[in-house]
Amino acid sequence: MNTPENTPDLRVSIAGVELKNPVMTASGTFGSGMEYSELTDLNGLGAVVTKGVASQPWPGNPVPRIAEVYGGMLNAIGLQNPGIDVFCRRDIPFLRQYDTRIIVNVCGHTEEEYLEVVDRLAGEPVDMLEINISCPNVKEGGIAFGTDPHMVEHITREIKKHAAQPVIMKLSPNVTDITVMAKAAEAGGADAVSLINTLTGMKIDIHTRRFALANKTGGLSGPAVRPVAVRMVWQAAHAVKIPIIGMGGITCAEDAIEFLLAGASAVAVGTANFFRPDAASQITEGLEEYLRAAGMRSVRELIGAVQD
Repeated sequence: MNTPENTPDLRVSIAGVELKNPVMTASGTFGSGMEYSELTDLNGLGAVVTKGVASQPWPGNPVPRIAEVYGGMLNAIGLQNPGIDVFCRRDIPFLRQYDTRIIVNVCGHTEEEYLEVVDRLAGEPVDMLEINISCPNVKEGGIAFGTDPHMVEHITREIKKHAAQPVIMKLSPNVTDITVMAKAAEAGGADAVSLINTLTGMKIDIHTRRFALANKTGGLSGPAVRPVAVRMVWQAAHAVKIPIIGMGGITCAEDAIEFLLAGASAVAVGTANFFRPDAASQITEGLEEYLRAAGMRSVRELIGAVQD
């Protein structure tokens, strides 16, 4: 029998923002929750992280944009979104109906595009901003913002000058040393970091001898990337003092617990939403059951508790 006395405390704090539990949705896999609201209770989520929002509508990449692979999927959606105007008019009022935190994922092709969205959101009732620095910087020959530590520190510092909400920098795993990028974000004033974004991958159809994606390459996500993600979260947790949101192939409570033990203060569920729309809710329930069985009073006891 569950009583208030033996119910574990699932609350966590990220940059001064309290979440009722550490389970959120990963950007790009949950929209703004509209499609999922009839399939799972948004009130039970620690936070909804929205699909990327740009200063203007982005059409995304040509099709095909999705390919199934062993242990996950490749996507080359290209951050298709209707832009900040539609987002503020439609998505924020929808999310405000629910008792969950709102984290807006921000994308852009130039520093100015990022800052335009951040400025626009300064007066909106959202809780945090997650900055997708895996976007290609068109002014620097298309190199992603997140693959150059000097660029990471610079864009973080500029965004912090404009942001009214705490800033989470979403780190790309497509780098030599994730700790260098985490330290650069921290040096730029980031309030937290989230990782990992997708790994660059490719699939070729051997029968047609064509690329499975029109873009040729895409972002690999799903269970196949989880060991890489856990390793990078652990490394980042030992490199910086700011909170970490871990993600990458989380499909069950056990996966989420692994990230917490590695040093994440919260987790985001991504690809699992596509094959189990209530995945985040099920993971939250499983996490509570684990804590109760282990006799633990708070989920915070798990954070970084892996034994050497």
